[in-house]
Amino acid sequence: MRTVTNGKHDYDSRALDSQAILLLAVQALLGTANALSGTFLPVYLWKASQSFSLIGWFNFTQFLVSGLTFWLAGKWVKEHNKMNSLRLGVALSGVFYFVVLMLGKSAITYVVPLGMLLGIGNGCFWLAFNVVYFEITEPGNRDRFNGWAGLLGSGAGIIAPWISGWLITSNKGERGYSIIFTISSVIFAVAVVLSFWLKKRETSGTYEWFQGFRVLRERGNPWRHAVPAIISQGIREGVFMFLIGLLVYIATKNEGKLGNFSLVTSLVALGSFWLVGRILKPKRRRAAMLIGAAAITAIIAVLFMPLSYKTLLIFGLGTALFMPLYIIPMTSTVFDLIGADENSARQREEYVILREAGLTVGRVIGVTSYLLILPYIDRSPYIVPSLMLLVGAFPLVSWWLMRGLLGRGSGVQERAS
Repeated sequence: MRTVTNGKHDYDSRALDSQAILLLAVQALLGTANALSGTFLPVYLWKASQSFSLIGWFNFTQFLVSGLTFWLAGKWVKEHNKMNSLRLGVALSGVFYFVVLMLGKSAITYVVPLGMLLGIGNGCFWLAFNVVYFEITEPGNRDRFNGWAGLLGSGAGIIAPWISGWLITSNKGERGYSIIFTISSVIFAVAVVLSFWLKKRETSGTYEWFQGFRVLRERGNPWRHAVPAIISQGIREGVFMFLIGLLVYIATKNEGKLGNFSLVTSLVALGSFWLVGRILKPKRRRAAMLIGAAAITAIIAVLFMPLSYKTLLIFGLGTALFMPLYIIPMTSTVFDLIGADENSARQREEYVILREAGLTVGRVIGVTSYLLILPYIDRSPYIVPSLMLLVGAFPLVSWWLMRGLLGRGSGVQERAS
C-alpha cells in the first residue's frame, strides 16, 4: 500500500492492496471449483477404468501440455493482454469439467485430449496469475500473500470436498458426480466474471523465447541453483497431487471418507498457513524451509504401515501441518529472485516461464517414475510407499540447492505498487 510522508513515498511492506485481494478472490474461486471436482476426478476415472496407468497418463499429458502452454503463451502475456490469458485459463477449466460431465464414463476413452484441455487451461491461468502476482506484491508482503493464498486454498479444501463426498454418497450412480461437475463449471464462470474487475496490466518489452536457456548457461547465475530446486519440488508434486486422494478411496471405497480426509487435513493446513504467513520473515526462510522439508519427508514413513484410512490420515495431517514451512519460503524466494534487479523484473514473464518449466520437468519425472513402477505394483505392498518416499524426499534436495538464496528477499529493493 502506498502512503505519502513529507513529500516522499513510503510503503507498508506487509499490507496487500485491493488488486492483490481481488486476485486472491479469483484464486480462491478457482481453488474451490477444483476442490469440489478435482479431488474426486482421479476416483471417477479409477471407478470407470480400474486402471492406475490411465490416471498416470492423464496427469502426464496435463503436466506436459501445461508447461508447453506456459512457453507458447508467454508472448501473448508479455506483449499483449495477460488478463485475457487469465480469463481464458479459468474458462477452459470450466469447459473441461463440462466436457467430462457430458462424456460421463466414456471420458476414460479421451483421457489424453482431456488432459490436453485441462493443461492448456492451467497453463493460461497460472502464467498470467504468477506474472500479476509478481507485479502487485513486494518482498515485504510476498510471504503474507502466499500465506493468504494457502489459507484460502485450505479453506476451500475444508468444505468443498466434504460437500462433494456427501453429494456423491447421497446420490446413486453418476448423479452425484454430475452435480459436482456442474457446480464447478458454474464457479469457474463466476471467477471469469470477477476477473474483469482486475485492472488491465501494462505491457512492455519483447518476449525472449529462449531467455531461460541463456540464463542457465551463465556461470554464477543464481537460477542455476533455483531451477534444479524447482524441478525437485515438481518431482514430489507430480505424484502426490493425484495419488494420495486415490489411495484414500482405495483404502475406504467411500467418497465420503475422502471428503472427510480433505476436510480434516485442510483445516490443519489452514491454521498452519495462517500462522506461517503471519510470522515468517525473509531472514527466517532458511530454517523454516529446512524444518518443513524434513518433516514432510519424515511423515512418509507411516505409509509403510498397512494401508488404511488411519495411516493415510496421519500422513495427511503431518503434511498439512508442515507443508507451509516448506512451500512459502520456496515460492517467495523464487519470486524475489525474479525481482532482484530492474533487468530481471523487466523479464518477469520469461522468468515465470522458467520457473514453470522447472515444475513441468519435475512433475513429468515424478509421473514417469510412477508409470515405470506400475508393472511391479502387485509384487510387494512396499512398492508404492517406496516410490512415495523416493519422490517425497526431493524437498530436501530443494532446500539444499536453495539454501544460499533463502533470505535474500529482505535485501531486494522494494518496488512501487
